[in-house]
Amino acid sequence: MAATSWEDSVKCLKGVILDMCGVLYDAGEDGGTPIPGSVEAVKRLKASDLQVRFCTNETQATREVFVAKLQRMGFDICVSEVFSPAPAAVAVLKERGLRPHLLVYDGVVPEFDSVEKANPNCVVIGDAAEKFSYQNLNDAFRVLIGLEKPVLFSLGRGKYYKEDEGLNLDVGVYMKALEYACDVEAEVIGKPDPMFFQKVLDDMGVQSHQTVMIGDDLVNDVGGAQHCGMKGVQVRTGKYRPSDEKHPTVTADGYVDNLAEAVETILKLRGQ
Repeated sequence: MAATSWEDSVKCLKGVILDMCGVLYDAGEDGGTPIPGSVEAVKRLKASDLQVRFCTNETQATREVFVAKLQRMGFDICVSEVFSPAPAAVAVLKERGLRPHLLVYDGVVPEFDSVEKANPNCVVIGDAAEKFSYQNLNDAFRVLIGLEKPVLFSLGRGKYYKEDEGLNLDVGVYMKALEYACDVEAEVIGKPDPMFFQKVLDDMGVQSHQTVMIGDDLVNDVGGAQHCGMKGVQVRTGKYRPSDEKHPTVTADGYVDNLAEAVETILKLRGQ
């Protein structure tokens, strides 16, 4: 029934939003490897009459570095098509006059070069990987607990993601630790925040009901998109688990084995 609902909407589509890690490629120490069929699937989508954007919670590199890596893998992609949390966070910090203490991966620090960081009055946490040491978490805790009104920003809230060697803990786990310790609720920047998705829709110039999100994260990709009025399709690659199809609160509008299958379905039903 859910798949039929998704397929019935394909002819009305004007935009496609793609998650990246777990949909286009699997991450790894060597930069990762493309998921079979994904490079060609992106080429086919971009050759169609559909608007295509890439929406990621990637916070281990700047967009420029991240996109260059994907281009080396063979993907047809440019920086202006990619929406990630760090640039959005910088805009919020500047708008509100906030000075962040950063608990993020070294590779994404340059995104925050234009923001004043002395005497911090908030904390920004991202997927810091091995930087999530006790000392670094405690430093972030001390900044927050010392503020009269603590402000915590989290670049996404994922539980885990997949790399070549297996599943890894994501930023959401450490976000919850700081929330608990400081009695504060984090402001999430990135998926599944509706404002984050809306910026992507605005950039494409399409409405939510004319758009489908394809991702491997049932809650943040699929559920977040559905909450905004989009269709959400889950791929059985990346962090997908069979139990996702029996999730108590989120049901995808469709499930496909991989991005190539999703694109084949979309283009076939549109006669392209």
